[in-house]
Amino acid sequence: MQIPHGKKVYFSSDNHLGAPTPAESLPREKKFVRWLDMVKEDAAAIFLLGDLFDFWFEYKTVVPKGFVRVLGKLAELSDRGIPIYFFVGNHDLWMRDYFEKELNIPTFREPKEFIFNDKVFLIGHGDGKGPGDKGYKRMKKVFTNPVFNWLFRWFHPELGMRLAQYLSVKNKLISGDEDKKFLGEENEWLAQYAKRKLETKHYDYFIFGHRHLPMEIRISEKATYINLGDWISHYTYGEFDGTSLQLKEFTE
Repeated sequence: MQIPHGKKVYFSSDNHLGAPTPAESLPREKKFVRWLDMVKEDAAAIFLLGDLFDFWFEYKTVVPKGFVRVLGKLAELSDRGIPIYFFVGNHDLWMRDYFEKELNIPTFREPKEFIFNDKVFLIGHGDGKGPGDKGYKRMKKVFTNPVFNWLFRWFHPELGMRLAQYLSVKNKLISGDEDKKFLGEENEWLAQYAKRKLETKHYDYFIFGHRHLPMEIRISEKATYINLGDWISHYTYGEFDGTSLQLKEFTE
């Protein structure tokens, strides 16, 4: 994709809408909608890198209640012809085809390569990548197993959603302190993952979410790893103007 003059590509991740309660989440949802209103004026594309919701499970004919403001705004932007891409995070693993059919937003489950103005990007949510965290990787295999999905769908949505939302809010990714700490460049596992990817192919930018901590790490002379932070504490996003990418904070 060639970015037209005056246009930009935007990246956002980890809103966790609905947590810890719908009432407490609502101001953050409204703030994110205001950000979408801002970027729509010059957006060549918008990338949402997962965990937009703190929990999302689509039954065959049922989608979770709530989030009408952000879903309506995404529909508006998509209808205006702004390309939007969604990467499934660990809190919205159980997304089916609602975004694709209702909002015309392609959905990806693994990191994907994009090229903008000859700059090569590898983009994804980031969960389960890099060394370590074997417990989560095993858990993810269970949660994405078709048998597990089939069994969960037998729960009445009222019971299944209540149980899953309770467990999701208790998840350390939304409630813990350890994700707020910078581990050092040598210990940031997504940076290590990016370095390994460079052994087989050149990328200019690796863009991920999941860590909830905005960071920019130069991992080689020509490659940079960027974590987008979140919309819980930092309200940060990425902005690529066709030449370089910057991390910015949305302030009003």
